[in-house]
Amino acid sequence: MEWLLIPFEVTFVQRALVAGVLVSAVCAVVGTWVVLRGMAFIGDAMSHGMLPGVAIASLTGVNLLIGAAISAGVMALGVTALGRSRRLSEDTTIGLLFVGMLASGVIIVSHSRSFAVDLTGFLFGDVLAVGSGDLVGLAMTLLVVGVVALAGHRSFTALTFDVRKAHTLGLRPRLANAVLLGLVTLTIVASFRVVGTLLVFGLLIAPAAAALFWSRRITTIMLVAALLGIAATVGGLLVSWHWGTAAGATIAAGAVLLFFLSAVLSFVRQRLRSLTPEIECSR
Repeated sequence: MEWLLIPFEVTFVQRALVAGVLVSAVCAVVGTWVVLRGMAFIGDAMSHGMLPGVAIASLTGVNLLIGAAISAGVMALGVTALGRSRRLSEDTTIGLLFVGMLASGVIIVSHSRSFAVDLTGFLFGDVLAVGSGDLVGLAMTLLVVGVVALAGHRSFTALTFDVRKAHTLGLRPRLANAVLLGLVTLTIVASFRVVGTLLVFGLLIAPAAAALFWSRRITTIMLVAALLGIAATVGGLLVSWHWGTAAGATIAAGAVLLFFLSAVLSFVRQRLRSLTPEIECSR
């Protein structure tokens, strides 16, 4: 059992574990709404659409979080503005902004001598280099996300399942959608520097999607998603330590693996339930 505990005796792995737990909790709350609302594509677009701001901030010496926030804000405003057009579908506008922002970021970063390093850090982060300041930032993000999600729970639920009813009840679905988009932006911006856009998106989508196989209650989905995200974090750090793989990518792969495992187990459970009446009848 020592091989399970030895990695977590090291200080930087302990900080990485705490960071993974915090990111898992934040992504579980926001990711549940993203999955239920069918916003996975916009989550991916937002995570990669930050590259221009991050690139400019890196080249000019500005704080990367400021650059990421500005770029993500531009992306969110663009999605909101173009989403009002009746001639273009939402996924078309998101796709155009996604490609445009990502291409602009790559062009900007390509002028830097550290192009490969910068882009790798943007995609995969460095969870093993997490500092105490990063943990404080993630904890504050979790607090803000928790408060906003709790206050807007009724509006988010109505927006997800019945927009017309949301209008009737005066829940202002457009405002709720904007706030939800803001939560996605905050989650990605606060987490990417620590764990990279790949891990953020992996933990945003995979655990929540896997949790849907086991529950239909929103709060339960969030709880199960958080537990699955934490499991992926622990497993990913163990594999990374013993096999020498990239920690962030390993955690993201673990989250996706848990999704497919949940899908298989759910299918088996349904098959067993369908066979039970036949067995009873044969008796």
